[in-house]
Amino acid sequence: MANKPRPAFQALNIAVLTVSDTRDESNDTSGQALVERLTSAGHNLSDKKIVKDDIYQLRSVVSQWIANDEIQVIISTGGTGFTARDNTPEALSVLFDKQVEGFGEVFRAVSLTEIGTSTVQSRALAGMANNTVIFCVPGSTNACKTAWDKIIGEQVDASHGPCNFVTHLKPQTPACGSRG
Repeated sequence: MANKPRPAFQALNIAVLTVSDTRDESNDTSGQALVERLTSAGHNLSDKKIVKDDIYQLRSVVSQWIANDEIQVIISTGGTGFTARDNTPEALSVLFDKQVEGFGEVFRAVSLTEIGTSTVQSRALAGMANNTVIFCVPGSTNACKTAWDKIIGEQVDASHGPCNFVTHLKPQTPACGSRG
């Protein structure tokens, strides 16, 4: 059996959503860590927003991104804990066409080595909607770095094998504002 050549890297259009009642662009270290990692990897930042932890505001923004033909990946940070204001799973899971159960499982397994059993309080999750993959990670900067470095970065890289999400995403279009 011959080895198939792996596909080349493809720059994807990724949107980042910070879910927070207190952060703004000056102190959004989690969102900024994701932006730095995705752009360093060669992907395009399609949009970035900070939204209060309100179910309907979250659904509104993410629904618009899911419907946008130029956005292939959405990463949200924050709102995945157990406080009364942590609503990301409830807000976004209803938008998924399919759950990606393995993401939360792997995130918690990886986090176990970093934060011990406190990882059980993470409600990290992921899903697919309209050929867009949506990753919901905790709001700490370290959790965002772990999620990207250990899971998301590989899963949005077409050259990662044996499989990744790129083949399931919307066809690639030029990044917002670029000429193709």
